[in-house]
Amino acid sequence: MSHPLRLGIAGLGTVGAGVIKIVQQHKELLPLRAGRDIQITAVSARTKNKARDFDISAYEWLDDPIKLATHPDVDVVLELIGGEEGAALTLVRTALENGKHVVTANKAMMAHHGCELAIIAEEKGVTLAYEAAVAGGIPAIKALREGAAANRIDAVYGILNGTCNYMLTNMRETGRDFDVILKEAQEMGYAEADPSFDVDGVDAAHKLCLLSSIAFGTKPDFENLKITGIRNITPTDIKFSGEFGYRIKLLGIAERTEKGIMQVLEPCLVPVEHPMGVVEDVYNAVFINGDAVDTVLLTGRGAGEGPTASAVMADVIDIAWGIHIPTFGVPVKSLKSPEWMDISDSESHYYLRLNVNDQAGVMADVSITLRDLGVSIESMSQHGRDPGAPVSIVLLTHETRHGDMLKACELFAKMDVVLDEPCLMRIETLE
Repeated sequence: MSHPLRLGIAGLGTVGAGVIKIVQQHKELLPLRAGRDIQITAVSARTKNKARDFDISAYEWLDDPIKLATHPDVDVVLELIGGEEGAALTLVRTALENGKHVVTANKAMMAHHGCELAIIAEEKGVTLAYEAAVAGGIPAIKALREGAAANRIDAVYGILNGTCNYMLTNMRETGRDFDVILKEAQEMGYAEADPSFDVDGVDAAHKLCLLSSIAFGTKPDFENLKITGIRNITPTDIKFSGEFGYRIKLLGIAERTEKGIMQVLEPCLVPVEHPMGVVEDVYNAVFINGDAVDTVLLTGRGAGEGPTASAVMADVIDIAWGIHIPTFGVPVKSLKSPEWMDISDSESHYYLRLNVNDQAGVMADVSITLRDLGVSIESMSQHGRDPGAPVSIVLLTHETRHGDMLKACELFAKMDVVLDEPCLMRIETLE
């Protein structure tokens, strides 16, 4: 058997802890699966003497994680610190420059600096792997980069943030408001003290950026990704969508069209009966459409100690076998600059909620505004009747341009009878 593959781990938080537990608990299994022994030789974290439920006494401790990048007894650096830049980026860049393989769970760093790092990896002939950066234990990157490698990918959709999916699920099941569910999610450890990266869609958008790059052979371009989070979703929206046969999901969409690639992260209505519609709680899902494979749906836990550590170790095992695949599926020089579709030109069915004063003529004004923009109404609903008091009216449209719906929302927002910002969501059939 070959000499052991030696790991240096930077970061002993949730994921780092999971990796150490897997290596310690599967001492007999891993050599069989990897073709060689896997050993942890050095670790680094913020605090050495912190109480932990795993033993690190057998590993060399480094106060400075950057020293892992040049350590003579480290073959693979596991960057589990997190953060777009700072120590994480310096560590990965230095490790690659010193000819060491790198495995990371850092989606922000890869979305913003992936091309730069991939160039270094290719020049040095080493692997830069990041399965754990997208959808936890779901092998989404492997599915795209390896399993579907012979396909022309036409679309990738994803429920890519477990916190948001948990919150939307519980809002539907309990009828409680966003703020109440968010507080509960924080108490349960599903949401951070500052939840903005999750609920504002940034976390999921980083993941979508990476999936889109692999799917279409393009350079990651996070800056041109349209992002809308879930802060403005109300129990009213969830109730109405259910009555129409839909569930609201924070959905990442990357789709090849004749007008370019559409890349958007936003709340959407998904049919209840669709497999994506039944992905609930903290679970994630990735939907891939290719010309040969047709449709593939992957689902599982999108975060947490076990699932994410499992994804890290899957990359480590590939390295142990000598499996070397370009970071984004093709050599960096072959990655194209994306030709983005103007989202305003995209067409879809839409859900529109307006909170209005219940008075005569409101429905007519709404209908006329949409008619003048060429928007056809498929159905309309209003709960209750209370003249002079606020009520919600909801309508579903036939297929129409996104730009026309945005214009309609601008006009509605200026009406005296409309009490707050209109809520607009795309309806995705995921066919």
